Amino acid sequence: MGASFSLSFTDQDGFSSSSSPSLGDLPESCVASIIGYLDPPQICKLAKLNRAFRAASWADFVWESKLPQNYETLVGEVLSFVPEKLGKRDIYTRLCRVNTFDGGTKKIWLDKSTGGVCMSISSKGLQITGIDDRRYWNHIPTEESRFGSIAYLQQIWWFEVDGEVEFPFPSGTYSVFFRLQLGRAARRFGRRICNSEHVHGWDIKPVRFQLWTSDGQYATSQCTVSDPGEWFHYHVGDFNVENSNSLTRIKISMTQIDCTHTKGGLCLDSVVIYPSKFRERLKQRGYLKCAKPM
Repeated sequence: MGASFSLSFTDQDGFSSSSSPSLGDLPESCVASIIGYLDPPQICKLAKLNRAFRAASWADFVWESKLPQNYETLVGEVLSFVPEKLGKRDIYTRLCRVNTFDGGTKKIWLDKSTGGVCMSISSKGLQITGIDDRRYWNHIPTEESRFGSIAYLQQIWWFEVDGEVEFPFPSGTYSVFFRLQLGRAARRFGRRICNSEHVHGWDIKPVRFQLWTSDGQYATSQCTVSDPGEWFHYHVGDFNVENSNSLTRIKISMTQIDCTHTKGGLCLDSVVIYPSKFRERLKQRGYLKCAKPM
């Protein structure tokens, strides 16, 4: 389909009618009803066809169907300023941006294609045992994190990380991950390298992951942290939200507290929460580590 597409009619003598209708002749309401079945990127592409499609692509009822059920609550939670009478397409666009809140420790955005809510909690927004002792942990600046820094573990006996978030998630099923890497990445002569000098202890015993929700859901799993030099999403578990109008409180933990050996050389970036169907995306890209249920 293109902007030059037109429907031509031919009379009995084979001559084209002088008043051939085109896509631009379609009523705006009709076009809006059609593009409402498409996903947001497709709608934006079709808006370039002509004036009718461009005008229809701004229709509020088209974008309201793409927004989460509780989008008004989300706007109040994460957008610091919203002009009055802002159109639904503008609201969708603003929520798709990575919005920072809770003192800069959390980021939230909508997936552009599906409108699914995604959240990331920085290492500075987590409770890390020993984080204030530089013999064990350091916060290191990096371009490989949404937050501009990660927590780097040199060596420790008792490894424990806890996190908590309370948020009005739209109804649906969500997956929780720790984003981790073994080894410390750096750039030398324009190339990415990974220093594995402090990596040890992770192959002796698996790490235990746990998840609790305020309505009684619980998941626990374990996984060996492996493959230095690459960022992976370690799957903690899933939780389900049924009521979009209430707050859901989530607690997450990651522990390896066997004090018979030390462990080190770990980069902790964040905890991420995605709609569960995103697990397949992570798997296809090779970023997923699936822990085994306990």
